[in-house]
Amino acid sequence: MKKVYLSAQFPQVALDELRQNNLEVASYTGEGLISHAELLRQVAGIDYLITTLSTQVDQEIIDAAPNLKLIANFGAGFNNIDTAYAKTKGIQVTNTPAVSTNSVTEVTMGLMLALSHRMVEGDKLMRTKGFAGWAPLFFLGHEIGGKQLGIVGLGSIGKEVANRANAMGMSVTYYGPHPLSDEDAKKLNVRYLPLEELIKTSDFISINAPGTPETHHMFDAAAFDNMKDTAYLINVGRGPIVDEAALLPALKAGKLAGAALDVYENEPNVDDGFKALDNVILVPHIGNATVEARNAMASIVAHNVVLLDQGQAPKFVVNA
Repeated sequence: MKKVYLSAQFPQVALDELRQNNLEVASYTGEGLISHAELLRQVAGIDYLITTLSTQVDQEIIDAAPNLKLIANFGAGFNNIDTAYAKTKGIQVTNTPAVSTNSVTEVTMGLMLALSHRMVEGDKLMRTKGFAGWAPLFFLGHEIGGKQLGIVGLGSIGKEVANRANAMGMSVTYYGPHPLSDEDAKKLNVRYLPLEELIKTSDFISINAPGTPETHHMFDAAAFDNMKDTAYLINVGRGPIVDEAALLPALKAGKLAGAALDVYENEPNVDDGFKALDNVILVPHIGNATVEARNAMASIVAHNVVLLDQGQAPKFVVNA
């Protein structure tokens, strides 16, 4: 019987499918995230590894698993895995694209609305000193209708963000390495802008790009200097796209109006300076943290293991 190791506790749908297909399943059940040392101990005799974005699968881990045939990553990203080295060992690496799109889109829009209407700040006020009552100039925020949204990264999530933003009356612009055709841009009702112009003109900037060498610190001190001082930044892409050491002083200096972060440069660590700012919303990487999305992701990773075990090609291979 082939062995599968799960580096975290996953939705039951994954365990059910694996066991129904005569696979021996073991899971990490400890507190917090699995350590590198613990994963190293567990992979020695396994055939398949199901792991998470938060777990590094490096050369040492791969070398410790001579029978390993597949690393099924639970997430759309896969920068936690040395995919190139895995390929040299004949190990396929898969991810779980697309199924997170709706959830991450909803979180993006929710953060945008929460920032512009100061919802988290208002909740904090009501839980502490409260307020004296409704007044014409009290606690004003901004409507998003009529504002320009700049989307950085127009993949499946970016396109859905564009659809929702259009429905809410926003003017949608975007930047990415592969501009749409004029026909497709018209259908989506979006307008391409060079990154510098998008940063200068947008009222809201939504980062929905993947983490790559090209996007690393795409938003640095120069970018924040160019933003409107009334603009908001939302990052639900990858933490290292934003230079947080530059973002924090920019926020303190009022170079932008606020920020909402679901991902972090040194995740899970967050600079305490952000926690002290009322115009910053911090959420714990919950972009796809819904029952629906996580069950769909679990089905994909388990099914890929089953496919390969049955001599078929797994889906969503990222290191072919």
